[in-house]
Amino acid sequence: MLRRRILLLILTLTLAVTGVVLKDKIVFYYATYLKEKKRHRLTNTEREQRRIDRIINDHSGNVFGIDISHYQRREDIDWKTLNIANGAIDIRFVVLRATMGNRAADKHFDEFWEKAATNDLIRGAYHFYRPDEDPVMQANSYLLRVRLSAGDLRPVLDVEKLPRKKTRKQFIEDLKVWLRIVEDAYGAKPILYTYYHFYKDFLREDFADYPLWLANYNDVPAPSPADEWLMWQFTENGIVDGIGTKVDLNVINGGDRVLNRLRME
Repeated sequence: MLRRRILLLILTLTLAVTGVVLKDKIVFYYATYLKEKKRHRLTNTEREQRRIDRIINDHSGNVFGIDISHYQRREDIDWKTLNIANGAIDIRFVVLRATMGNRAADKHFDEFWEKAATNDLIRGAYHFYRPDEDPVMQANSYLLRVRLSAGDLRPVLDVEKLPRKKTRKQFIEDLKVWLRIVEDAYGAKPILYTYYHFYKDFLREDFADYPLWLANYNDVPAPSPADEWLMWQFTENGIVDGIGTKVDLNVINGGDRVLNRLRME
């Protein structure tokens, strides 16, 4: 009798979860293929849009977000109406470029940071790492500019380039310095953002224990076939209702459960 009740409970929970996933798929399909399409002045090639739609469909039950910087003009963003898939999926988080290199700061960061909070978006802030500059100065510049609170995303380090004036060994050691300083300051291991091939070729061996945000714009089912990625930047050609320019689109691998792991406590 007890065994039968346990099996019934498991079946009920399974159907409930399946129902949520199926509902998300139906809503996405209706908005994408049946609902009257909103008109955008922005367009992609048919191939690129088909790839974007497939990834959104595959992850329609997960959490989507954008990352922006001063390349997006203030007047191009209506913070109250950010969604994708013809209104089927809301944008839930935004990651903003805060600082670059030793001293540079993004001119829109402070304003965008406040706008995100005002419009109930989960916020994150990233530092664009310049490999030939000083890692201590870069970390301190980020800490001086960014004040993370409970519920914000962990600090993010954006690494995309190799140094021209330093060895690969020094490059790795410098990255560890930045990450250690910022982790000590916030009490949270930073998220590491980079491109898939750059991570595979230069970073994987030394930074496998950091939360991984990968960029991969190829027609693939996942940004990496082997790594445990938590965020995927799957296009730089995202068309978002409420933004007048194309933006980077991202998806969390695991929905709210993983999203909450990436937030400050």
